[in-house]
Amino acid sequence: MRVLVDECLPRFLRRSLPGHFVETAQDCGWSGIKNGELLRHAEERFDVFLTCDKNLRYQQNLKDRKIAIIELSRNSRAAVRVLLPQINEALGNVIPGAYVEIHLPK
Repeated sequence: MRVLVDECLPRFLRRSLPGHFVETAQDCGWSGIKNGELLRHAEERFDVFLTCDKNLRYQQNLKDRKIAIIELSRNSRAAVRVLLPQINEALGNVIPGAYVEIHLPK
């Protein structure tokens, strides 16, 4: 999978998703770009957008999007490390246009 990591997530994710091509929004020169425009750019180059923006699905019309979106419940380094197995599992199963939420275990 070609994965774009949103700027709200730790950059270490770039090295933490083996078997996937991963870039950050910063790597692409897309820092500060609003979500609608960011998704348009991302859809041209990526299969999955990884974010922690819980408002994304309410602020954007995702109906006809081809890019899958994986939303993490937290963005701290420690929390994202705990979520890595779930993220990798989601990347292995995600389909185009899907919206997947990943939460910390209880």
